[in-house]
Amino acid sequence: MNRMMQFAALLTLLALPTLGVVAQDDKPAKDDDGKVAKSDDNSSDKQEAELPEDSLYRLKTKTLEGEDADLKDYQGKVTLVVNVASKCGYTPQYTGLEKLYEDLKDKGFVILGFPSNDFRGQEPGTPEEIRKFCTDKYEVTFPLFEKVQTKEGDGQSPIYANLKKQSEELPSWNFCKYLVGKDGKVIKFYASKVTPEDADLRKEIEAALKVEYGKADKTEDKPEKPAEGDQPDKGEKK
Repeated sequence: MNRMMQFAALLTLLALPTLGVVAQDDKPAKDDDGKVAKSDDNSSDKQEAELPEDSLYRLKTKTLEGEDADLKDYQGKVTLVVNVASKCGYTPQYTGLEKLYEDLKDKGFVILGFPSNDFRGQEPGTPEEIRKFCTDKYEVTFPLFEKVQTKEGDGQSPIYANLKKQSEELPSWNFCKYLVGKDGKVIKFYASKVTPEDADLRKEIEAALKVEYGKADKTEDKPEKPAEGDQPDKGEKK
């Protein structure tokens, strides 16, 4: 009888640590003040920055292969939008564009190419022909989209209607460029003759990349108030 009682007591002792662990795990963690600690997981509170109403990144389009494409995928990136063509005097700019893309893509920069046949029919190819030309001759890897109409009027691409509304500029020829910030707002328009190697273009792209998305300083510059001694006399004309 004594042996049976001793064995039962031993089993009880062996079970106590396990029961203690289970009980401890079931209790919520508390901080130093004895209050239930809040979880560090705040992923549900994270939201993307709100895009401006006229942001380019609110629009949708199609890839060169005809698949749906949402420009919101480029939110938070700096983009250079270019109307490209395969049979233009500026077509060799593909080389510089690809080099620019390769240099800066890891910093959050991308080039968006939109083929257009608006100017003297210099982009007559099918999507397959355009892709083959760009790949075989210039090894283009930056995104290419469906052929569009940049000119105003019936059939104008919403992409270029947006760019015009923002910048008051439309391409006058192939390989015009729009520098677009991380929020989808146009920063600057460049004519066809501005090459991808242009030092000012590169400088302006890199400046846009340094802007912290969603925290750009929007405070307008105000002229400094003149010192008291510098203010004009009452009878003096300004």
